[in-house]
Amino acid sequence: MLGGPLAEDRGFILHTPPSNFASSIRISDNTVMTTSRDVLETLGTDKQPSDVLVALGYASWEKGQLEQEILDNAWLTAPADLNILFKTPIADRWREAAKLIGVDILTMPGVAGHA
Repeated sequence: MLGGPLAEDRGFILHTPPSNFASSIRISDNTVMTTSRDVLETLGTDKQPSDVLVALGYASWEKGQLEQEILDNAWLTAPADLNILFKTPIADRWREAAKLIGVDILTMPGVAGHA
C-alpha cells in the first residue's frame, strides 16, 4: 500500500499491539506504528501482531499546516475504526470511513459548484 509520495522506499507498519519492537510509537490503545525491521521478521510467525498494515512512503505537512487544513474543513475526519483499517478491502476503506460520519460518498457530485 502506498503511504504517501515521500520516501517511497521506506516502510511503515501500522499494527495492533504488542509495541515491543525497536522503533514503535503507540498511536492509541489499539494501534502502534513501527518502522524497524524486527516487526517484519515476525510476519508469518506466531509472534506477528494480530493485524498488520504495511505502507511505503508518507505524506508530510509544514508545522501547523495540517491543523489549519482541518480547521478550514479541507478534511473529513472520523474516529479510527480497526475493522476498516485492517479488515476492509483497500478500495472500500474511504467509503466505509465516510459512512462513520454519515456521508455517502456515492451521492456526492464529482465537481464543486459555485452558488
